[in-house]
Amino acid sequence: MASGGISDVPVNLAVPRTDATLTIRVVKSFEYRTEKSLVLHHINLETTTVGQLKETVRQAIQTQSGWKPYRTTTFDTIKLYTKAHGAKTTNLIINLDHDEWIFDDDAKTLADLGLENESEVSFFNRALYEEFKKHPDTKWES
Repeated sequence: MASGGISDVPVNLAVPRTDATLTIRVVKSFEYRTEKSLVLHHINLETTTVGQLKETVRQAIQTQSGWKPYRTTTFDTIKLYTKAHGAKTTNLIINLDHDEWIFDDDAKTLADLGLENESEVSFFNRALYEEFKKHPDTKWES
């Protein structure tokens, strides 16, 4: 315990894996850097699978206000963006390196893949991602 009664334990370790908060970066367009974040609370990382997380986010996109522009995009891939207190990429929309951070197995639990409280993941269309990796040019500046 640090001085003043404040804990030194990082937030990603202080909260149990059965009650995590995740930030989902829903990426509509890589070229235009169109992204909206969805914060999910009380996620059990030990029982929630990648497939269940995808479905939860798809449901939020279809039912919550403010997501209408995202309803026409097919979202099929989740990739780790960063963990709490971890290094972030220099790309503001997605990390283009570390393809091993793509969660390909919908049956794996989020804990099995190393997610912790306050982790951020990107949810996007895989075909658009692969095309952007070949030519990572942004058009929003023009």
